[in-house]
Amino acid sequence: MITNSSRHRAFRTAVAITAAVATVAGLGLAGSASAATSVPFSSAVPTWAKKANLAGTASKTTIVEGQLYLALRDRAGAKALAAAVSDPRSPSYRQYVTPQQWIDSYAPTQTVFDAKVKALKAKKLTITGSPKSRQYIVFRGSVTAINKAFNTTLATYRVDGVNLLAPSTTPTLSAPEASGIAGLSLDQGRLRTRPSSVNRTGAAGTETGAGTKTGTGIAPTETLSSLRETLATPKAVTVTTPCSSYIGQRYVKFPTTYGKTGVATANCGYSPKQIRRAYGTGSSDGAGQTVAIIDAYASPTIKTDVASYAKKTGEAAFTSGQYTDYSAPKASFSDKTACGLPSGWQGEQTLDVLAVHALAPKANIAYAGGFNCAGGLDLALSKVLDRGLATIVSNSYGNVGEPTGAGSTAYINGEVNLQLQAAGQGIGLYFSSGDDGDEKANLTYTAPDFPASSPWVTAVGGTSIGLSKTSSRIFSVGWGNRLNAVSKKNGTLYYKKKLPGTLFVGGAGGGPSRIASFTQPSYQASSVPSSVAHGQRTSPDVAALADPFTGFLIGYRSITNERTLSTGAFDMGVSGGTSLAAPLVAAQMAVIQQRTGAQIGFANPTLYSVAKTTPAAFRDIAPRGRATTLAYSSWNATYAVTLDKDTSLVTRTGYDAVTGLGELNVASAAAFAPTAAAR
Repeated sequence: MITNSSRHRAFRTAVAITAAVATVAGLGLAGSASAATSVPFSSAVPTWAKKANLAGTASKTTIVEGQLYLALRDRAGAKALAAAVSDPRSPSYRQYVTPQQWIDSYAPTQTVFDAKVKALKAKKLTITGSPKSRQYIVFRGSVTAINKAFNTTLATYRVDGVNLLAPSTTPTLSAPEASGIAGLSLDQGRLRTRPSSVNRTGAAGTETGAGTKTGTGIAPTETLSSLRETLATPKAVTVTTPCSSYIGQRYVKFPTTYGKTGVATANCGYSPKQIRRAYGTGSSDGAGQTVAIIDAYASPTIKTDVASYAKKTGEAAFTSGQYTDYSAPKASFSDKTACGLPSGWQGEQTLDVLAVHALAPKANIAYAGGFNCAGGLDLALSKVLDRGLATIVSNSYGNVGEPTGAGSTAYINGEVNLQLQAAGQGIGLYFSSGDDGDEKANLTYTAPDFPASSPWVTAVGGTSIGLSKTSSRIFSVGWGNRLNAVSKKNGTLYYKKKLPGTLFVGGAGGGPSRIASFTQPSYQASSVPSSVAHGQRTSPDVAALADPFTGFLIGYRSITNERTLSTGAFDMGVSGGTSLAAPLVAAQMAVIQQRTGAQIGFANPTLYSVAKTTPAAFRDIAPRGRATTLAYSSWNATYAVTLDKDTSLVTRTGYDAVTGLGELNVASAAAFAPTAAAR
């Protein structure tokens, strides 16, 4: 239990540690505001805003969202506090500060904040939101207004098949205007933020080496068309493959597949009871803990859907007050098409909520939905941080790779500031690592996804798990699926291509960061091989079930009208992706906190410390030693699905870039108790 007195001791210790450190007034500013007549904000120009990608001018009337990041009063101090309270070796370990203490010491002053709001309004820009911590201001304006306000020219760039607006010239402000500003974001790259969820009918991947966009992580409304685009030549379903309630319940006859002709069919979606047995939570149920979930928009039927799901699966529905919605009002929803539509995020929210409720059925859930997938997500997260609504936050979304997908340096620095706040307050942030493996097919180079790649969050990778009739483990491997179509000629089944095939349909993201400032954190130094890290922060840190072919059963009433948010009938389906893994790990941490009475906070230093002292606290996910294959039929074809084939990322004994340290073993929760973790 963290008392107020211990929080005050941590606060005084952090102040003493950083008393001699100068305040950081600018992050990414080129030049001094006091020495120059104008200050360039080069960090506002994303790496993809280059001549080779230029597609044309920007319409003057297009409305653009921007974000002004204010300098923390003492960023070095905020970083020192975050490190001290998270490090098991520190005398300030787990002596967190309150939200108000953090704001009073590190957030921009009210005077600076008010001046910047006034200046933006004077430039004919509309303020759409700002947090209690005053760290940033979200605003909107026409291209004409933006260009004039920041002395730049927005242009259209073609990036990964999408048109995005960004500054074509470095934005500038006068020295007085620039004072106190840490960074500026004007590009539309953040509107590419998507949920990291995928279902089997949407498992439309790419032929290995094709260099075209993969189909994982796509919204439910896009799955069928994506599959049709990928499979250019329709094929007949050669073998009917009814799903199984557990691995091995049903087998079908296939061509010789790794020496066998009988292949087990993919599962129908594991139930909450199977998930609890698989992760050994026992009688622990997360009581007394609160998990926050951040997504864009909000499902209009989530409580009704949970009740319907509970009835169909024999589970308990929410009790009164167990689920609280802190979402932006429906009338404020914006950028819906660019963000993938409310219907595209509805399945994500439902998956997150059901996954947490399955593994920690008595934990409270605080849902905060943003008004869009850019600044709206920041405001949703800030609401949780500034009000201390939870100690664990599940974030099942990300940008496609870094640095291209991450956007401007200003945005990255702004996100890190929020992460430092969370760590200082003892709030753990869990981010899905992504569903497209090493991202090379999307980006032409390998890169992890951001924000999961930040050294101040816990990145959650993915696994494939096979459960028996009694929910014991048959196999546990890294998530990475390669499909090979089954063909038939003259009554004989065969594969046209050599196993495992060339169609990659999803796998956990990970690998070393490409962001220069994300060098290897000390907590990873002795755990991550240099051949994997190359001196950088490497993700993921831990992993959980993500494979849609060994996926989780969900159910909801799909949105049928994006304007009114009206819905259809309740329907059940199977989902996966690291969007499933992140809330499962968040729920596991809720159970661990319940068992130990400890507030874990930013978990990474503790995780890597526990991995050394108590290896049994993790299930190491290493290669199985033989191929693991499942049978699956889509809308027009039959496939052999070979598991543990994640692009260039591979599982290995010990840490790997697919599953990190491995899966948490809740049975060893005692290792996370204050005295045990500090050894």
